[in-house]
Amino acid sequence: MFTGIVTDLGEVRRVQRGENRETRIEIATRYDLDTISLGASIAHNGVCLTVVDKGAGWYAVEVSGETLSKTTLGGWREGTPVNLERALAVGDELGGHIVSGHVDGIARVARIRPDNQSLRFTFEAPAALAKFVAPKGSVALDGVSLTVNEADGAEFGINVIPHTQTATTFGRLREGDVVNMEIDMLARYVARLLERE
Repeated sequence: MFTGIVTDLGEVRRVQRGENRETRIEIATRYDLDTISLGASIAHNGVCLTVVDKGAGWYAVEVSGETLSKTTLGGWREGTPVNLERALAVGDELGGHIVSGHVDGIARVARIRPDNQSLRFTFEAPAALAKFVAPKGSVALDGVSLTVNEADGAEFGINVIPHTQTATTFGRLREGDVVNMEIDMLARYVARLLERE
């Protein structure tokens, strides 16, 4: 489990695409690797992946073909910036919202405009996920916990403050870019309960 509070802005160091096995991706990080065990879970742009190897200033994960096809990770190349968050430990501060690291779909950046020092983003959600997005609700985009300002059909808006622009990949996003989207866990279960009535 995660909270959607990014704790490092890493970078793809190497991508090895396997023919009969998972793709191996090495991530450069500022994390203290002595505190990360093999088998640890880390969210990468919102995707929970397992650490399988590590070295000085980097660690490696393996990504299945399914994950590559359902997330933005299939487009990663050397130098791609990555929002990183280590798994939540008992007693940690819950600064964002509960995030599972299981991506529900891919949203597209429809528009970006300045809003004082912040940036106002409008995203287009996949049609199947639009019903789970509500004003003042939460959404995780590329692993970042965000509050929805407004929702209209498949489009929804969020504000990104200057700190988030520099501490995450949001300062580099452009119109037309795509991000991993995880809907709020509570919204998922409420919708499921309502379907049964």
